[in-house]
Amino acid sequence: MVVRRMSSFPDELLEHVLAFLSSHRDRNAVSLVCKSWFRIEAGSRQRVFIGNCYAVSPAILVRRFPRIKSVALKGKPHFADFNMVPPGWGADIHPWLAAMAEAYPWLEELRLKRMVITDESLQLLARSFPNFKVLVLTSCDGFSTDGLAAIAAHCRHITELDLQESDIDDRGGNWLSCFPDSCTSLVSLNFACLTKEVNFEALERLVARCTSLRSLKLNRLVPLELLHRLLVRAPHLEDLGTGAYLHEPRTEQYSKLKVALQNCKGLQSLSGFWEVAPGYLPLVESLCSNLTSLNLSYATIQSAELTNLLGHCHKLQRLWVLDYIEDKGLEVVASTCKDLQELRVFPLDPYGQGAVTEEGLVTISRGCPKLTSVLYFCCQMTNAALITVARNSPLLTCFRLCIIDPTSPDHLTKQPLDEGFGTIVQYCKSLRRLSMAGLLTDKVFQVIGTYGKCLEMLSVAFAGDSDFGMQCVLSGCTNLRKFEVRDSPFGDLALLAGSEKYESMRSLWMSSCSVTVHGCKELAAKMRNLNVEVIHDRDQFEDISTMTQPVDGLYVYRSVAGHRKDTPHFIYTM
Repeated sequence: MVVRRMSSFPDELLEHVLAFLSSHRDRNAVSLVCKSWFRIEAGSRQRVFIGNCYAVSPAILVRRFPRIKSVALKGKPHFADFNMVPPGWGADIHPWLAAMAEAYPWLEELRLKRMVITDESLQLLARSFPNFKVLVLTSCDGFSTDGLAAIAAHCRHITELDLQESDIDDRGGNWLSCFPDSCTSLVSLNFACLTKEVNFEALERLVARCTSLRSLKLNRLVPLELLHRLLVRAPHLEDLGTGAYLHEPRTEQYSKLKVALQNCKGLQSLSGFWEVAPGYLPLVESLCSNLTSLNLSYATIQSAELTNLLGHCHKLQRLWVLDYIEDKGLEVVASTCKDLQELRVFPLDPYGQGAVTEEGLVTISRGCPKLTSVLYFCCQMTNAALITVARNSPLLTCFRLCIIDPTSPDHLTKQPLDEGFGTIVQYCKSLRRLSMAGLLTDKVFQVIGTYGKCLEMLSVAFAGDSDFGMQCVLSGCTNLRKFEVRDSPFGDLALLAGSEKYESMRSLWMSSCSVTVHGCKELAAKMRNLNVEVIHDRDQFEDISTMTQPVDGLYVYRSVAGHRKDTPHFIYTM
């Protein structure tokens, strides 16, 4: 009855109502109510998120949504972060930019993740959108600082330039001098991933002009002795990323930096510190009482110094740190940071022994009742520890555990870790993202299929006994959107059992499993709306169509655009 009444509303009124819906999912749901709502929602939408650049084409995008101002677009699969996607795989942004330049000259925001963007593309972007404001490039590649120079020179209203974790051909720091003197709009600037020195004088002038600057993340080569000059000109900073400081500070440097930091009274987030001389840490301690976010994932600070630092962070909600912290450092976090919501502990040496154990994770779960997200690299784990974490942290929505030896069992009982991970899924009712490591059998997948009703992303490696495990997940996890599997025994039977499920998912990634080309062909023939792409070693297999052995990699995703037009030679599209 409500839908019938609202469907008779004037278009202008319904469009006004839809303006209050900010969630992409909510707007997608609204568009399915009836043809009228579909048309009005499409015409009024200004922001669009595309989780797979090959799931739709640029032509379909501009035809469906005529008034878009902001586009968020993801390219390569998640395993590209682990060098498991071959170079030249695809995800080129240029066809999208060409289409948007014609259809959306008013475009203001572009947020890309794992996309290839060349200098030519950046120049096209810079010259095509006169009101452009936000460019966020996360884990992107293909461009150089020459492309950034074009953005700086032509995007006169830019407010945010973020180059997070991108692979950039750094040709020197003169690109910063391309910002015109009239540029005063920057609110956020992140060039932490650049590898060469920047033009500090140009940076200083830019910071001085942009009085609304709130986030500034520097690369490791910005010298500490000059940092105070930036801070004096940006006292309203809320988010600061610093460089690497190897030498003990001189008295004059220390005093100037101390005064500058004390004047940044709104500072809430701190990152950087690739390498830090101990003499600088007291300066950081003076800021800790107000920090809500601390990212030390590049900082090789010794355990005792780090522990002392964290003892001052009473308001901390997010902590990223290397396993230098050790279990005793996590004890300090648990006793100090009662508001902690997100913890990430990265390995200093991914192939080493690791410096944290299950004891640190258990301590955090006991001391931080608000914990919702965990990424934890460790050297060992037990079922008892995982059960304790599950009972202490029922609010978890994201739990990613990485054991240095991914096939290791409970190090005390030598049993699989099925019971521990199963308890995580059962107790954490809102769990949406789960990554598992350790010795795991089909038993844990049965539990996940039964209790993981909210699970949206599942990543597993070296896990399971048979096809049955994967079948349990695909049949039971009704909200699953992304499923990533590597080095597991799942084969054609499991792949085909989930054929109907894939149309409601964003993607399935399988590598080094037991799936064959015949299974992939059968899936493609059965489900015409899916793109089934096999990644193979061309040097090893001349004619992949006759293969009966397992494929190297498989990427399955729903697409309304049909097969890719830019398929590289090592991808065989079924």
